[in-house]
Amino acid sequence: MSRTRSVAGPALGTHRRTVLAATAAVTFSAGLGYALRPTDSQAAAAADTAPAETALAEAPVAHGRKAPAAPLAPYTRGTTLASVAAPRTSSGYRRLGDGPGWSRKVRSELAAPKSGRTARRTALASFVQITDLHLIDVQHPMRLEYLRSTDAHAWRPHEALTVPGAISLVERINALRGAPVTGSPLYFAMTTGDNTDNNARTELDWFLTIMSGGRVTANSGDPRHYEGVQNSGLKQYWQPDSTVRDSDKQLGFPQLQGYLAAALRELNSPGLNLPWYSTVGNHDAMPLGCYGHGDSWLAEYAVGGKKLMSVSASEASKLQDAIKNAKDPKGTAFRDFLKAHSRDMRSVTPDESRAPFTATQYLQAHLDPAHRGLGPVGHGYSTANLDAGTQYYSFRIADDVVGISLDTTDAAGHYEGSIGTAQLRWLEMTLRENKDSYVVLFSHHTSKTMTNTRPDPARPGERRHDGQEVLSLLGRHANVLAWVNGHIHRNEITPHSGSGGRSFWEISTASHVDYPQLARVIELVDNKDGTLSIFTTCIESSAPHRTDFSDLSQTGLAALYRELSFNAPGASTSLGGDAEDRNTELVLKKG
Repeated sequence: MSRTRSVAGPALGTHRRTVLAATAAVTFSAGLGYALRPTDSQAAAAADTAPAETALAEAPVAHGRKAPAAPLAPYTRGTTLASVAAPRTSSGYRRLGDGPGWSRKVRSELAAPKSGRTARRTALASFVQITDLHLIDVQHPMRLEYLRSTDAHAWRPHEALTVPGAISLVERINALRGAPVTGSPLYFAMTTGDNTDNNARTELDWFLTIMSGGRVTANSGDPRHYEGVQNSGLKQYWQPDSTVRDSDKQLGFPQLQGYLAAALRELNSPGLNLPWYSTVGNHDAMPLGCYGHGDSWLAEYAVGGKKLMSVSASEASKLQDAIKNAKDPKGTAFRDFLKAHSRDMRSVTPDESRAPFTATQYLQAHLDPAHRGLGPVGHGYSTANLDAGTQYYSFRIADDVVGISLDTTDAAGHYEGSIGTAQLRWLEMTLRENKDSYVVLFSHHTSKTMTNTRPDPARPGERRHDGQEVLSLLGRHANVLAWVNGHIHRNEITPHSGSGGRSFWEISTASHVDYPQLARVIELVDNKDGTLSIFTTCIESSAPHRTDFSDLSQTGLAALYRELSFNAPGASTSLGGDAEDRNTELVLKKG
């Protein structure tokens, strides 16, 4: 790829230095970035499903941390190359400790690695992917904890600690010395969706505060104490403060006096010390991640004073089947189910802050100056998105690299995804306009989970497109290097070959809510031999691997978050993926 391109037009691919010279009136301090986004008129055209023909407006590059005088030496400390949490006891509730690291695997399905590339390579860009934080308002009336009567993992004992767990991940990212392989500065962090768990305003505020910095109290309802399943006395849930011999204590879970009070107290997040961008997931877009907006009764129930905590196994199984098989995407049957159980509900404190948020409110919250952090303003989203009713955008990562963030959620309901024709056309136009730059695509859903093609209620006449159609489009463009996503809560890296020798890697990363609770550093390098390499390095939070049940400090809670997730009944043991899905060097040919 050429390091320069024509600046005759206002295309997104315009060279950074030219733009900076032309936009001297707009200045940002080191550490701030901008999104490259459609002009207002183009965004509106995209919303109306007309072909995207106009060029994209240009904005400066997202600058990461200030580059050191010379590249840092490669390092492993603080990454899973050095150590990974592992069980140190063999039965019952298993305590964690320091385990051996995961070695790096070279993958050559798309190109043969050439000897001597280590000495030749130059860094193109590096960044951090965070995905599926699932920040949970555990006292929210809409939650489905009672599905645990049929599925042990439908409710997880560690869910009250998502906030300290996420803050600890921010602390880990802030402590990284740079990119582990090249030593180059990290440019930005990208969240690839399911930042929230239940489309609740409480959760959205916690997410934005954790990422940008500030005080967070993971409590709703009664400010004085917890009201939920973990002090309900119901034996199907872990009752940490109580002597009740619940089902989890029978498996060895501890009694921790003061746990719930500690989980709800005010915590402090330093915020990321580099720019961050946001991608939307189905749990951000819809209540429970699966029900389309529009039912006023459910919206009132979300903020009301009643909460269902227990149902029979047969009823739970029927409801779970309806969710998994998309039998009730609008939530009509779910509403009727709740109404039928009105006498079984317990009283809780009503709270308007638990209300579901719309796509417009999601954008407005990101654009709020209170959540700017180190930028960019809107974290990728812009007023053009507000005007057009879209949640996708492009931004320049480096001189030769452009990022594209897609909205793969389907507002018609269900947790799998797709994209509309307008977005598909916009994607193709953006790839074409940036043919002289490498491209990294971001989304929440993977190519395999984009199978939900229900029409968007806001655009009923627009066709929806599945993952195979997106793969086909990407395979026609030689500048695509990687598609980075989440959703499946599992590390999985897949090679994709397109026509004419074109190829790219799909990188799916494990969540931070289910063990092993990871994020990923991704580095793009030019090997100067006709090949490129993408290095992926998994990281855990900064919390120690060993826990101390007497330590209910912010750090102690973050360590407990990991250990509880490891021991969660019904938890999958394969979410870390195979060795070739974790710390890797992914080789591919230059386009």
